[in-house]
Amino acid sequence: MGIDLPLIWAVIIGVGLMMYVVMDGFDLGIGILFPFVRDREERDTMVNSVAPVWDGNETWLVLGGAAMLAAFPVAYSVILSALYLPLIFMLVGLIWRGVAFEFRFKADEGHKAFWDKAFAWGSYIASFCQGTALGAFINGFEVENGAYSGGLFDWLTPFSVFTGLGLLAAYALLGATWLVMKTEGKLQADMRRIGKPIAFALFVVIVVVSLWTPLAHEAIAERWFALPNLVFFAPVPILVLLSTIALSRTLESGSHALPFVLTLTLLFLGYTGLAISMWPNIVPPGISIWDAASPPQSLGFALVGALFIIPFILAYTTWSYYVFRGKVKAGEGYH
Repeated sequence: MGIDLPLIWAVIIGVGLMMYVVMDGFDLGIGILFPFVRDREERDTMVNSVAPVWDGNETWLVLGGAAMLAAFPVAYSVILSALYLPLIFMLVGLIWRGVAFEFRFKADEGHKAFWDKAFAWGSYIASFCQGTALGAFINGFEVENGAYSGGLFDWLTPFSVFTGLGLLAAYALLGATWLVMKTEGKLQADMRRIGKPIAFALFVVIVVVSLWTPLAHEAIAERWFALPNLVFFAPVPILVLLSTIALSRTLESGSHALPFVLTLTLLFLGYTGLAISMWPNIVPPGISIWDAASPPQSLGFALVGALFIIPFILAYTTWSYYVFRGKVKAGEGYH
């Protein structure tokens, strides 16, 4: 029995996208939380908590896109054609917030407020567009002869708008719990207070999406409630409820790192549910990873490069987080 190269590449892309959601999610979340923090020094502390690592976080987005092009060109073509507008706006948001990230420290007093707003709006736009793209992906795409055949605005539906708002809540919770872990004093206390209603909002989002998805998509409902998927999926709702309760309690108890870990657990559970819903399709509703895959020779050649570069990405990511571990002090940086 040979090596299933499409499956290996699907795992690589899936892990890469999850790494992006986790790592870029909390620094996008910091931008989302900016309007709720008025103090200039506290805003500087929020940004300083991610300043050493935020650039590297987006490496995983680049890796996922490049891997999709190399391993699944049909999926790359269909998905980018279908999601052209939200992905363009997402990139504009990421660029805008990146510029604001740097300029807000260098601006004079008269322009600092502008760059703070730019940082927040860039974060909101990028996060919302990612969420709408996710909702459109779950809804599926019209495909004829291996090419996208739908309209320019087919991605814009009530479900995709809801998932866009839901991802804002998810990233905001990541940002709040990250700041609980990385800061102290009044800012940390404020993030604990803000984190509880955001956690409840995210729980509601997960429940609504979990009900809406199978009701709107018969094929997904059949996949959820068919064996053996039902066995794998049944514990997920219980784990989501328990994780939300535990997160709420740890925000009250004074724990520093555990709220962030529990938020990661919630996101992982949601990601698991998405994987079960879509598997084995890479272009819903009917193109599987094997249908969309490149020739075996191309997959094997690209895999050699991926297995060479991914350890380097993991190494420098781990090292950067290790070097900049600990709390961020207001006006002083890391301690």
